[in-house]
Amino acid sequence: MPEAAENQPRVRSQSHEGDGAARAAHATGAIVFADGTVVYGDGAGATGVATGELCFNTAMTGHQEILTDPSYAGQVVCFTFPHIGNVGANAEDEEASSEPARRAAVGMVSRATITPPANWRAEQSFAEWLAARGIIAVTGVDTRALTRRIREKGMPIVAIAHSRDGGLDADRLAELAGAAPAMEGAELARAVSRAEAGDWAVDGWNWPEGYAEGRADGPLVVVLDYGVKANILRRLVAAGARVRVAPGSTSAADVLAMKPDGVVVSNGPGDPAATGEYALETIRGVIEAGVPTLGICLGHQMIALALGAKTVKMAQGHHGANHPVKNRETGQVEIVSMNHGFAVDRDTLPADAVETHVSLFDGSNCGFRLTDRPVFSVQHHPEASPGPQDSFGVFDRFVADLAKRRAAAN
Repeated sequence: MPEAAENQPRVRSQSHEGDGAARAAHATGAIVFADGTVVYGDGAGATGVATGELCFNTAMTGHQEILTDPSYAGQVVCFTFPHIGNVGANAEDEEASSEPARRAAVGMVSRATITPPANWRAEQSFAEWLAARGIIAVTGVDTRALTRRIREKGMPIVAIAHSRDGGLDADRLAELAGAAPAMEGAELARAVSRAEAGDWAVDGWNWPEGYAEGRADGPLVVVLDYGVKANILRRLVAAGARVRVAPGSTSAADVLAMKPDGVVVSNGPGDPAATGEYALETIRGVIEAGVPTLGICLGHQMIALALGAKTVKMAQGHHGANHPVKNRETGQVEIVSMNHGFAVDRDTLPADAVETHVSLFDGSNCGFRLTDRPVFSVQHHPEASPGPQDSFGVFDRFVADLAKRRAAAN
């Protein structure tokens, strides 16, 4: 049985006062804030120390998909749903689409102890998978208190530590948290983008066969990889596209040389303005060439920046699989998966942009299209994984439009 499954939660509260010394003596895990606040718990997964931005995620399932989403690079994910581990982990639920993209979340926090797997698809326990993946986990803590703190004060940079022998140095961890760079201004996409272009032919997952190969005669979609999730690529293939994935640093000339029918600007981690310093020229070049373009999450933000708009850092961001988004053009409300800490400032969008989607949680922008060019983008994750499939139509409409344009040109 994995070590994490043998340990029972011993520590519930967070403090560095009163009986803090007793808690520290028994704890094997800790989350430490720059102001010295300490959350003690039971360590699990990988041992060591990492720093990252602490966010909360409201999804009830899909923990492996969330933690392998490259958009979470440099972040510590606090799950609000208390239970974790019963599904285990398996190779098919991997969302990193390349080896660099495996540098995703650095830490995980949960209320309950990680349980042994009880699922027919499990290939290893979740605790074993965390350790193999290099993700530090702290369990047995008050995740409601952490969530309230994030809601009230924003997403802080923390140090997360796991030591099997205990003896955690809270003062040193607080110093590490204080010295770690903030997410605003951080360029993280290069580290999770592939180095070379390559084709992707894996279709969506279907029970009980699993993944299949896609068709080879559809319109060609070039995906600019800033940390693209595997299911974005799968959904494009499932919609009938041929997919070629290119590094995010690819020039517009090199993208256009591939003769794409369409381009997707992918999701990814970090500050879009920082990534935009090298990416916006390519995005502008593709748009100016008249190539139909779709942006997703970070890609949505960077398309907005390429058009002259601005992005803003959100206080707590949107992280979960149950977010309501309204399509302002159809009136339809979709429940979607979200994972972003920055948003597009709708008031700075150009005159030829029409806002298409808004969050029903806080009214923030979740999509727009251009009226004079074949460009549209969404802030949410239409590929889900995890999450509802309400937005799969984004890929179907995009690829169908490409096929129609291709047929008309021939």
